[in-house]
Amino acid sequence: MPLRAEYPEEGELVVGTVTSIRNFGAFVTLDEFAKREAFIHLSEVAAGWVKYIRDHVREGQKIVARVLRVDPAKGQIDLSLKRINDHQRREKVQAWKNEQRALRLAAQVATGLGKSTDEAVAVFGPVLVERYGSLFAAFELASADPKQFQKENEKAPWVLAFLKVARESIVPPRVTVLGTLEIKDLQADGVDHVRAALLAAEKVDPASVEVQYVGAPRYRLRVQAGQYKQAEETLKKATDAALRSIKAAGGDGSFLRA
Repeated sequence: MPLRAEYPEEGELVVGTVTSIRNFGAFVTLDEFAKREAFIHLSEVAAGWVKYIRDHVREGQKIVARVLRVDPAKGQIDLSLKRINDHQRREKVQAWKNEQRALRLAAQVATGLGKSTDEAVAVFGPVLVERYGSLFAAFELASADPKQFQKENEKAPWVLAFLKVARESIVPPRVTVLGTLEIKDLQADGVDHVRAALLAAEKVDPASVEVQYVGAPRYRLRVQAGQYKQAEETLKKATDAALRSIKAAGGDGSFLRA
């Protein structure tokens, strides 16, 4: 069951396989669009003069290209290899690989539902692509924040099977945020007060908050979470807990976001 439109849009980056090469250009099948045929004119193969096209492309090669023109009435799609940089190429390849993996995971979901892959993907695929941007992004969210995913799809009969596969197959993406605590207490038992303040920060979420010694009176707070918003919220809670603790004990402190 295709999750993409029937034809790519002009300006879009696509993944394809070179099927044949002529002196005037190369023919390509588009992996994401039901193997539709596209064409790369010799002038769009590389910047500058191309003497031998086979110095740049070969049959069977997987390529990333930019769509120049689309004519559905004639079934024509024109591509360019030269109008794309290395960074764009790498990002597109990774996104394509992610979607290939997502389709394999979708097949596992289908098995759990007792349906064929096409039947299952026809039910949840378009909904998830519309909601999260891609099928792989849906699997990532289901793994990183299953409660949110279930809430957003709570009436769907496939949601539990989808969550099971996501939990077993996807390592949630992690982000890291840092900041520096400066806390001090000059009282006789000030060392104990500082220790208590740092423990208060870690207790906010022991699984994601880490306190690292920099050099008294400075301590680094390192927080990891599935999303930046979640990490920032946890960092603030940990910071607030440490500062409340040290000030309540008669010491002082401040925080600097990295």
